[in-house]
Amino acid sequence: MAMLEVNDLKTHFKTQDGTVKAVDGVSFSLEPGETLGIVGESGSGKSVTALSLMQLNPKPPVEYPEGEILFEGQDLLKASESRMQKIRGNDIAMIFQDPMTSLNPVFTVGDQITEAIRIHQQVSKGEAKKRAVQVLKDVGIANPERRVDEYPHQYSGGMRQRAMIAMGLSCNPKVLIADEPTTALDVTIQAQILELMVDLQEKYGTAIVMITHDLGVVAQLADKVMVMYAGRAVEQGPTDDVFYDPMMPYTWSLLRSIPRLDTAGEVRLLPIKGTPPSLIFLPEGCNFNPRCPFVKDECHRIDPALEGKKPGHAAACILSPEELENKKHRVDEELGVEG
Repeated sequence: MAMLEVNDLKTHFKTQDGTVKAVDGVSFSLEPGETLGIVGESGSGKSVTALSLMQLNPKPPVEYPEGEILFEGQDLLKASESRMQKIRGNDIAMIFQDPMTSLNPVFTVGDQITEAIRIHQQVSKGEAKKRAVQVLKDVGIANPERRVDEYPHQYSGGMRQRAMIAMGLSCNPKVLIADEPTTALDVTIQAQILELMVDLQEKYGTAIVMITHDLGVVAQLADKVMVMYAGRAVEQGPTDDVFYDPMMPYTWSLLRSIPRLDTAGEVRLLPIKGTPPSLIFLPEGCNFNPRCPFVKDECHRIDPALEGKKPGHAAACILSPEELENKKHRVDEELGVEG
Protein backbone atom coordinates (compact mmCIF):
# COMPACT_ATOMS: atom_id res chain seq x y z
CA MET A 1 0.00 0.00 0.00
CA ALA A 2 1.29 3.48 -0.91
CA MET A 3 1.92 5.93 1.93
CA LEU A 4 -0.23 8.56 0.23
CA GLU A 5 -2.86 7.71 -2.37
CA VAL A 6 -5.18 10.24 -4.00
CA ASN A 7 -8.13 8.89 -5.97
CA ASP A 8 -10.29 11.04 -8.26
CA LEU A 9 -9.95 14.11 -6.03
CA LYS A 10 -12.32 16.96 -6.85
CA THR A 11 -11.97 20.32 -5.09
CA HIS A 12 -14.65 22.80 -6.12
CA PHE A 13 -15.32 26.36 -4.99
CA LYS A 14 -18.86 27.71 -4.99
CA THR A 15 -18.96 31.32 -6.21
CA GLN A 16 -21.63 33.76 -7.36
CA ASP A 17 -20.54 33.21 -10.97
CA GLY A 18 -20.63 29.43 -10.76
CA THR A 19 -18.61 26.44 -9.55
CA VAL A 20 -14.83 26.77 -9.91
CA LYS A 21 -13.49 23.28 -10.57
CA ALA A 22 -10.01 24.01 -9.21
CA VAL A 23 -9.15 20.31 -8.97
CA ASP A 24 -11.29 18.03 -11.11
CA GLY A 25 -10.53 14.33 -10.79
CA VAL A 26 -6.83 14.08 -9.89
CA SER A 27 -5.27 10.75 -8.88
CA PHE A 28 -1.72 9.84 -7.85
CA SER A 29 0.22 7.82 -5.28
CA LEU A 30 3.43 8.34 -3.32
CA GLU A 31 5.77 5.80 -1.79
CA PRO A 32 8.16 6.42 1.16
CA GLY A 33 11.30 8.24 0.01
CA GLU A 34 9.78 9.04 -3.40
CA THR A 35 9.47 12.49 -5.01
CA LEU A 36 6.48 13.48 -7.15
CA GLY A 37 6.78 16.65 -9.20
CA ILE A 38 3.53 18.50 -9.99
CA VAL A 39 3.95 21.03 -12.81
CA GLY A 40 1.78 23.33 -14.87
CA GLU A 41 1.00 26.98 -15.48
CA SER A 42 -0.36 29.29 -12.79
CA GLY A 43 -4.00 28.47 -12.15
CA SER A 44 -3.71 24.82 -13.15
CA GLY A 45 -4.65 23.57 -9.67
CA LYS A 46 -1.24 22.68 -8.21
CA SER A 47 -1.44 24.63 -4.95
CA VAL A 48 -5.12 23.82 -4.39
CA THR A 49 -4.20 20.13 -4.69
CA ALA A 50 -1.56 20.62 -1.99
CA LEU A 51 -3.93 22.52 0.29
CA SER A 52 -6.51 19.78 -0.22
CA LEU A 53 -4.02 17.20 1.05
CA MET A 54 -3.57 19.28 4.20
CA GLN A 55 -7.30 20.13 4.40
CA LEU A 56 -6.44 23.84 4.52
CA ASN A 57 -8.89 25.08 1.88
CA PRO A 58 -11.56 27.27 3.54
CA LYS A 59 -14.96 25.65 4.14
CA PRO A 60 -17.08 27.25 2.75
CA PRO A 61 -16.72 27.97 -0.15
CA VAL A 62 -14.76 24.77 -0.86
CA GLU A 63 -16.40 21.38 -1.17
CA TYR A 64 -15.14 17.93 -2.13
CA PRO A 65 -17.92 16.29 -4.18
CA GLU A 66 -15.87 13.18 -4.96
CA GLY A 67 -12.56 11.51 -4.25
CA GLU A 68 -10.31 10.10 -1.55
CA ILE A 69 -7.06 11.23 0.06
CA LEU A 70 -5.72 8.08 1.71
CA PHE A 71 -2.83 8.60 4.11
CA GLU A 72 -1.66 5.28 5.52
CA GLY A 73 -5.11 3.91 4.67
CA GLN A 74 -7.12 6.70 6.33
CA ASP A 75 -9.27 9.00 4.19
CA LEU A 76 -8.33 12.54 5.20
CA LEU A 77 -11.47 13.93 3.58
CA LYS A 78 -13.43 12.15 6.31
CA ALA A 79 -11.04 12.96 9.16
CA SER A 80 -12.16 15.33 11.90
CA GLU A 81 -10.45 18.69 12.40
CA SER A 82 -8.88 17.46 15.65
CA ARG A 83 -7.41 14.49 13.78
CA MET A 84 -6.09 16.76 11.02
CA GLN A 85 -4.42 18.99 13.60
CA LYS A 86 -2.45 15.97 14.79
CA ILE A 87 -1.44 15.08 11.23
CA ARG A 88 -0.50 18.57 9.99
CA GLY A 89 3.11 19.40 10.71
CA ASN A 90 3.71 15.99 12.27
CA ASP A 91 2.98 13.36 9.61
CA ILE A 92 2.40 15.69 6.66
CA ALA A 93 4.19 19.04 6.56
CA MET A 94 4.15 21.84 4.00
CA ILE A 95 6.64 24.45 2.87
CA PHE A 96 4.47 27.35 1.78
CA GLN A 97 5.11 29.42 -1.31
CA ASP A 98 6.33 32.70 0.14
CA PRO A 99 8.53 32.57 3.28
CA MET A 100 8.24 36.35 3.65
CA THR A 101 4.51 36.11 4.36
CA SER A 102 4.45 32.59 5.83
CA LEU A 103 6.72 33.44 8.76
CA ASN A 104 5.15 35.53 11.53
CA PRO A 105 7.21 38.75 11.86
CA VAL A 106 6.51 39.23 15.59
CA PHE A 107 7.84 35.84 16.74
CA THR A 108 11.41 34.60 16.54
CA VAL A 109 12.20 31.88 14.03
CA GLY A 110 13.00 29.57 16.94
CA ASP A 111 9.61 30.16 18.57
CA GLN A 112 7.85 29.28 15.33
CA ILE A 113 9.79 26.05 14.94
CA THR A 114 9.50 24.97 18.58
CA GLU A 115 5.72 25.52 18.59
CA ALA A 116 5.17 22.57 16.25
CA ILE A 117 7.70 20.42 18.13
CA ARG A 118 6.06 21.04 21.51
CA ILE A 119 2.54 20.45 20.19
CA HIS A 120 3.29 17.20 18.38
CA GLN A 121 6.22 15.71 20.26
CA GLN A 122 5.18 16.58 23.83
CA VAL A 123 8.64 17.69 24.95
CA SER A 124 9.85 20.44 27.25
CA LYS A 125 10.56 23.96 26.05
CA GLY A 126 14.30 23.43 26.50
CA GLU A 127 14.31 20.17 24.54
CA ALA A 128 12.21 21.75 21.78
CA LYS A 129 14.72 24.59 21.46
CA LYS A 130 17.59 22.09 21.20
CA ARG A 131 15.76 20.35 18.35
CA ALA A 132 15.11 23.71 16.67
CA VAL A 133 18.82 24.53 16.81
CA GLN A 134 19.67 21.13 15.37
CA VAL A 135 17.19 21.37 12.49
CA LEU A 136 18.45 24.88 11.63
CA LYS A 137 21.94 23.39 11.55
CA ASP A 138 20.67 20.56 9.33
CA VAL A 139 19.37 23.05 6.76
CA GLY A 140 22.71 24.82 6.61
CA ILE A 141 22.12 27.98 8.66
CA ALA A 142 25.35 29.19 10.24
CA ASN A 143 25.46 29.93 13.99
CA PRO A 144 22.08 28.29 14.66
CA GLU A 145 22.44 28.85 18.44
CA ARG A 146 22.27 32.59 17.78
CA ARG A 147 20.00 32.58 14.75
CA VAL A 148 17.29 30.61 16.55
CA ASP A 149 16.51 33.73 18.62
CA GLU A 150 16.37 36.12 15.66
CA TYR A 151 13.30 37.40 13.84
CA PRO A 152 12.40 36.72 10.18
CA HIS A 153 13.40 40.22 9.06
CA GLN A 154 16.95 39.45 10.24
CA TYR A 155 17.16 36.54 7.77
CA SER A 156 17.97 36.86 4.08
CA GLY A 157 15.56 35.45 1.49
CA GLY A 158 17.51 32.21 1.17
CA MET A 159 17.75 31.86 4.95
CA ARG A 160 14.00 32.37 5.35
CA GLN A 161 13.42 29.61 2.82
CA ARG A 162 15.78 27.36 4.78
CA ALA A 163 13.93 28.26 7.96
CA MET A 164 10.63 27.23 6.32
CA ILE A 165 12.20 23.90 5.35
CA ALA A 166 13.51 23.51 8.91
CA MET A 167 10.00 24.16 10.24
CA GLY A 168 8.57 21.56 7.87
CA LEU A 169 11.15 18.96 8.88
CA SER A 170 11.14 19.71 12.61
CA CYS A 171 8.89 16.74 13.45
CA ASN A 172 10.39 14.37 10.85
CA PRO A 173 7.22 14.19 8.70
CA LYS A 174 6.50 11.21 6.50
CA VAL A 175 5.32 13.47 3.64
CA LEU A 176 6.70 16.93 2.85
CA ILE A 177 4.76 19.16 0.44
CA ALA A 178 7.01 21.83 -1.10
CA ASP A 179 4.99 24.53 -2.86
CA GLU A 180 7.35 26.53 -5.10
CA PRO A 181 10.26 26.22 -2.63
CA THR A 182 12.72 28.07 -4.90
CA THR A 183 10.50 30.90 -6.14
CA ALA A 184 12.15 34.37 -6.09
CA LEU A 185 15.55 32.92 -5.14
CA ASP A 186 18.63 33.47 -7.29
CA VAL A 187 20.00 30.45 -9.12
CA THR A 188 22.86 29.87 -6.67
CA ILE A 189 20.50 29.74 -3.68
CA GLN A 190 18.05 27.60 -5.70
CA ALA A 191 20.75 25.01 -6.29
CA GLN A 192 21.64 25.00 -2.60
CA ILE A 193 18.00 24.56 -1.54
CA LEU A 194 17.48 21.67 -3.97
CA GLU A 195 20.67 19.95 -2.84
CA LEU A 196 19.57 20.45 0.75
CA MET A 197 16.19 18.81 0.10
CA VAL A 198 17.83 15.80 -1.52
CA ASP A 199 20.22 15.40 1.43
CA LEU A 200 17.42 15.71 3.97
CA GLN A 201 15.25 13.25 2.07
CA GLU A 202 18.07 10.71 2.17
CA LYS A 203 18.61 11.38 5.88
CA TYR A 204 14.97 11.18 6.98
CA GLY A 205 13.40 9.03 4.23
CA THR A 206 10.74 11.66 3.63
CA ALA A 207 8.39 11.42 0.65
CA ILE A 208 8.19 14.77 -1.18
CA VAL A 209 5.48 16.39 -3.30
CA MET A 210 7.29 19.11 -5.26
CA ILE A 211 4.97 21.75 -6.74
CA THR A 212 6.60 24.08 -9.24
CA HIS A 213 6.41 25.70 -12.66
CA ASP A 214 10.19 25.25 -13.03
CA LEU A 215 10.73 22.16 -15.17
CA GLY A 216 14.44 22.21 -14.37
CA VAL A 217 13.69 21.68 -10.68
CA VAL A 218 11.46 18.71 -11.52
CA ALA A 219 14.10 17.18 -13.79
CA GLN A 220 16.64 17.40 -10.98
CA LEU A 221 14.53 16.12 -8.08
CA ALA A 222 11.45 14.16 -9.12
CA ASP A 223 11.14 10.41 -9.61
CA LYS A 224 7.82 10.88 -11.41
CA VAL A 225 5.82 13.79 -12.77
CA MET A 226 2.20 14.83 -12.92
CA VAL A 227 1.39 17.62 -15.41
CA MET A 228 -1.75 19.62 -14.58
CA TYR A 229 -3.89 21.79 -16.83
CA ALA A 230 -7.24 23.41 -15.96
CA GLY A 231 -7.57 21.43 -12.74
CA ARG A 232 -6.83 18.04 -14.25
CA ALA A 233 -3.86 15.73 -14.58
CA VAL A 234 -3.16 15.59 -18.33
CA GLU A 235 0.02 13.51 -18.19
CA GLN A 236 1.69 11.28 -15.62
CA GLY A 237 4.72 9.03 -15.65
CA PRO A 238 8.40 8.61 -14.75
CA THR A 239 10.31 11.87 -15.09
CA ASP A 240 12.56 10.73 -17.94
CA ASP A 241 9.61 9.34 -19.92
CA VAL A 242 7.57 12.53 -19.58
CA PHE A 243 10.48 14.84 -20.38
CA TYR A 244 12.03 12.92 -23.27
CA ASP A 245 8.84 11.51 -24.79
CA PRO A 246 5.83 13.67 -23.83
CA MET A 247 2.52 12.13 -24.88
CA MET A 248 0.36 15.23 -24.36
CA PRO A 249 0.71 18.35 -26.57
CA TYR A 250 0.49 20.58 -23.48
CA THR A 251 3.52 18.91 -21.89
CA TRP A 252 5.41 19.13 -25.17
CA SER A 253 4.48 22.81 -25.45
CA LEU A 254 5.73 23.51 -21.92
CA LEU A 255 9.06 21.89 -22.74
CA ARG A 256 9.36 23.76 -26.03
CA SER A 257 8.67 27.12 -24.40
CA ILE A 258 11.86 27.09 -22.31
CA PRO A 259 15.44 27.59 -23.57
CA ARG A 260 17.59 24.54 -24.24
CA LEU A 261 21.35 24.19 -23.99
CA ASP A 262 21.69 21.15 -26.24
CA THR A 263 21.10 22.99 -29.52
CA ALA A 264 23.62 24.78 -31.70
CA GLY A 265 23.06 28.36 -32.86
CA GLU A 266 19.95 30.40 -32.28
CA VAL A 267 16.73 28.43 -31.85
CA ARG A 268 13.34 30.14 -31.84
CA LEU A 269 11.27 29.23 -28.81
CA LEU A 270 7.70 28.06 -29.27
CA PRO A 271 5.42 29.92 -26.82
CA ILE A 272 2.05 28.52 -25.83
CA LYS A 273 -0.52 30.77 -27.46
CA GLY A 274 -3.49 32.12 -25.55
CA THR A 275 -4.20 31.81 -21.84
CA PRO A 276 -5.52 29.03 -19.57
CA PRO A 277 -9.33 28.70 -19.67
CA SER A 278 -11.80 29.80 -17.04
CA LEU A 279 -12.34 27.00 -14.52
CA ILE A 280 -16.04 27.87 -14.50
CA PHE A 281 -16.62 27.91 -18.26
CA LEU A 282 -14.36 25.24 -19.73
CA PRO A 283 -14.12 24.64 -23.51
CA GLU A 284 -16.10 21.88 -25.13
CA GLY A 285 -14.08 18.73 -25.72
CA CYS A 286 -10.43 18.79 -24.69
CA ASN A 287 -9.69 21.71 -22.37
CA PHE A 288 -6.45 22.43 -24.22
CA ASN A 289 -7.94 22.51 -27.72
CA PRO A 290 -8.05 26.37 -28.06
CA ARG A 291 -4.26 26.50 -27.55
CA CYS A 292 -3.13 23.16 -28.95
CA PRO A 293 -0.76 23.28 -31.97
CA PHE A 294 -1.99 19.84 -33.09
CA VAL A 295 -5.73 20.34 -32.64
CA LYS A 296 -8.12 18.21 -34.76
CA ASP A 297 -11.85 18.51 -35.34
CA GLU A 298 -12.47 15.64 -32.90
CA CYS A 299 -10.71 17.59 -30.12
CA HIS A 300 -13.68 20.00 -29.99
CA ARG A 301 -16.08 17.11 -29.32
CA ILE A 302 -14.13 14.52 -27.33
CA ASP A 303 -12.93 15.14 -23.76
CA PRO A 304 -10.09 12.59 -23.51
CA ALA A 305 -9.56 10.65 -20.31
CA LEU A 306 -6.13 10.07 -18.78
CA GLU A 307 -5.14 6.68 -20.17
CA GLY A 308 -1.98 4.61 -20.55
CA LYS A 309 0.02 5.30 -23.70
CA LYS A 310 2.80 2.92 -22.67
CA PRO A 311 3.64 1.08 -19.42
CA GLY A 312 3.60 3.51 -16.50
CA HIS A 313 3.03 6.54 -18.74
CA ALA A 314 -0.47 8.03 -19.16
CA ALA A 315 -1.76 11.05 -21.06
CA ALA A 316 -5.11 12.69 -21.86
CA CYS A 317 -5.00 13.03 -25.65
CA ILE A 318 -6.87 11.45 -28.56
CA LEU A 319 -3.73 11.44 -30.73
CA SER A 320 -1.93 8.13 -30.96
CA PRO A 321 1.75 8.11 -29.93
CA GLU A 322 2.76 7.65 -33.58
CA GLU A 323 0.57 10.52 -34.81
CA LEU A 324 1.81 12.83 -32.07
CA GLU A 325 5.43 11.92 -32.75
CA ASN A 326 5.09 12.78 -36.44
CA LYS A 327 3.55 16.17 -35.61
CA LYS A 328 6.24 16.95 -33.03
CA HIS A 329 8.98 15.98 -35.46
CA ARG A 330 7.69 18.33 -38.16
CA VAL A 331 7.58 21.28 -35.74
CA ASP A 332 11.04 20.43 -34.38
CA GLU A 333 12.45 20.44 -37.90
CA GLU A 334 10.99 23.89 -38.52
CA LEU A 335 12.51 25.20 -35.27
CA GLY A 336 15.88 23.58 -35.86
CA VAL A 337 15.61 21.43 -32.74
CA GLU A 338 17.08 17.95 -32.69
CA GLY A 339 15.05 15.40 -30.72
